Amino acid sequence: MTSSTTDLLATARRVIATEAEALVALSASLDGAFTAAVDLILQSRGRVIVSGMGKSGHIARKIAATFASTGTPAQFVHPAEASHGDLGMVTEGDVALVLSNSGETPELADLLAHTRRFDIPLIGVASRADSALMRNADVAILLPPAPEACQTGIVPTTSTTMTLALGDALAIALMEHRKFTPEHFRVFHPGGKLGAKLLKVRDLMHKDLPLIDTGRPMSEALITISRHGFGVVGVTENGTLTGIITDGDLRRHMDGLLSHTAGQVMTPNPRTIKPDALAEQALAMMNDRKITCLFVKDTEACGILHIHDLLRAGVV
Repeated sequence: MTSSTTDLLATARRVIATEAEALVALSASLDGAFTAAVDLILQSRGRVIVSGMGKSGHIARKIAATFASTGTPAQFVHPAEASHGDLGMVTEGDVALVLSNSGETPELADLLAHTRRFDIPLIGVASRADSALMRNADVAILLPPAPEACQTGIVPTTSTTMTLALGDALAIALMEHRKFTPEHFRVFHPGGKLGAKLLKVRDLMHKDLPLIDTGRPMSEALITISRHGFGVVGVTENGTLTGIITDGDLRRHMDGLLSHTAGQVMTPNPRTIKPDALAEQALAMMNDRKITCLFVKDTEACGILHIHDLLRAGVV
């Protein structure tokens, strides 16, 4: 390892250690202002308007996105754009969450005045208790003193990391209070890998079931298997699923297969899954049992799921 590499790693570790210490300090500093901010948001009839300038603005965008995806309606408003018409986005019933390390960012002035003029609750986050933002805020969350991770102390690093973590803490506190579930989360995340993981079996299952009565001849069972294309057939007795016939069952009964009934060839008590189970759970069950199909059953069989359905949906 060269001396240059050693120096670079030392810098990286110093930065991370500095920010980690600040996060510990932030956690210890949280008090009634945090709970008051949560209560203020919960009482709101509108959205959380999150705003900040520069690096704080980038953090504000992320916090707004996290709120919105976890059940708290939110929107980012750029403070400079707000002064040129976007203040119309901030209405009565909303709550403003404004971020500024110094608390004196000039571009925030019009937004702060707007919240005061229309009695819009204001939550301020800054590192100076005597700043304009904190003096005007209905709830003021003070960031603890902590050095920026750069040795010059001028690059927003530690301060923005603390603000980001504080935003996550607010979002998760609101999420848990509202009992926000993975099912709710899926509504806001229908696309991509995350959306696929939260799909339910009922979203992917087929309702045209390959079924045959236990007393029917295997010739009919083979026709049913071929017609539906799942490679299996469910066997019923008095309308209730009691067994399944797979490729393995066909091979085991190859000698004199067509002289048997479906009930004689089937494997009894097939593995099933409920329609409200997550598709990922179905995949785990298929992998564990080394099977490619599952019948979906609530009180009675209501669907069938093939591993190809999971592949197409991106669950794998």
